[in-house]
Amino acid sequence: MHRIKFLILAALPLALRAQNDIKPVGVIQGLSDSALLDVVQRQTFRYFWDFGHPVSGLARERDNTIRADYFWDYANEAYGEPNFSKGTYGPETCAIGGSGFGVLATIVAVHRGWIGHDTALRRLVKMVDFLNKADSYHGIFPHFMNGETGRTIPFGKLDDGADIVETSYMMMGLLCARAYFNGDNPLERYFRNRVTQLWDAADWDWHAKGGNTLFYWHWSPKNDWDMNFPIRGWNECLITFIVSASSKTHAIPADVYYNSFVNSASYFNGKTYYGYKLPLGFEYGGPLFFAHYTFMGIDPRGLKGYQVDYWEQNRNHTLINRAYCIENPKKYKGYGPDCWGLTAGDSYKGYVAHCPQEDLGVIQPTAALSSFPYTPEFSMQALKHFYYDLGSRIWGPYGFADGFSETRDWYAGSHLAIDEGPIVVMIENYRSGLVWNLFMQIPEVQEGLKRLGFESPWLKK
Repeated sequence: MHRIKFLILAALPLALRAQNDIKPVGVIQGLSDSALLDVVQRQTFRYFWDFGHPVSGLARERDNTIRADYFWDYANEAYGEPNFSKGTYGPETCAIGGSGFGVLATIVAVHRGWIGHDTALRRLVKMVDFLNKADSYHGIFPHFMNGETGRTIPFGKLDDGADIVETSYMMMGLLCARAYFNGDNPLERYFRNRVTQLWDAADWDWHAKGGNTLFYWHWSPKNDWDMNFPIRGWNECLITFIVSASSKTHAIPADVYYNSFVNSASYFNGKTYYGYKLPLGFEYGGPLFFAHYTFMGIDPRGLKGYQVDYWEQNRNHTLINRAYCIENPKKYKGYGPDCWGLTAGDSYKGYVAHCPQEDLGVIQPTAALSSFPYTPEFSMQALKHFYYDLGSRIWGPYGFADGFSETRDWYAGSHLAIDEGPIVVMIENYRSGLVWNLFMQIPEVQEGLKRLGFESPWLKK
């Protein structure tokens, strides 16, 4: 199943492709670095464009059907014990956060000329019209949603309502699209108004329970605050606080950010690993998506707060992750300077937050590829190995398979929205700064960053 049969397809010259019809290509030898990045970004984007839900336009969570208990390892790590209901996640299951990543990838696709401006806009209008009628809880969306009906698909037995983190990823995408589609014509004005309706309706402060201490990830009309899961740092949730502080209608105060996120036992680190100082986070930094999700929109260059330099944090986290794979203390096959990257994703055990402390011998291509802004030479080295050397096993119509283990001769037959999106967007931020340039100039975002005490070259005095 994991052997990619499609590689027998002939590679079509880029100039012959009809706009909006992105044809998959196999491994093309002898590409320049720039052409290789084009191929990888474009083919990865197909996940959102060709595989997006036909009714809503939302991004499907994944392209394989799995049982809910597939997320056992992730739930055990995040919540202390699995709490999942029985059931199956199928093609109707759309991810709110992954859809936000897909919106950002769509902006990149228009910018690169893979799809037409108006065609992309119509897809996004369909999405926001759908979301304006779909389930939400005080304006906050669930983790998973049925892409045909708009009804909540429970992520867990208690997690059947609002997910403020996933919603913040969606809003990051929509706010960026609102800034990008800024033309003075009826459809673009309509789209911007619909985004603003969603943005204004989101009651971020509700998740602070009306106080200024902790910020809670989930709320459910059936289970109230029973999940009891405050957002503590350091992890992928910085964007959640920034977006929540940026709202004109329901902004959180700075104290919520400090008390819930910064004032956490696992926030500051300060240790040195392989010669690289790590300002924040777990031992060895944790999974690499911490350096990706927030920073698809937030430019880490020159970003500082509470004496932390976020460029140093993300670059050193990446270098530590790579250095660990080169050391390869568990002696897994394939690990080395051209094959590295531990982050959350599919494995032979299920969905696992891979990192040096949870190393199963599984490499996620998104880890190295989404790190292009931080380690361009090392990420390119990994990309060429994945594409040219392992392409017959992991390259397919939606880009690279989600993960692989050469030790076990296991190659995922799956792609995940939350892993596909960062590849497209972070490579683009490395190449042109497109998404950073858009998102960091949004007036509300600038006010939110100021409210939380950040410094950035983007912030107007």
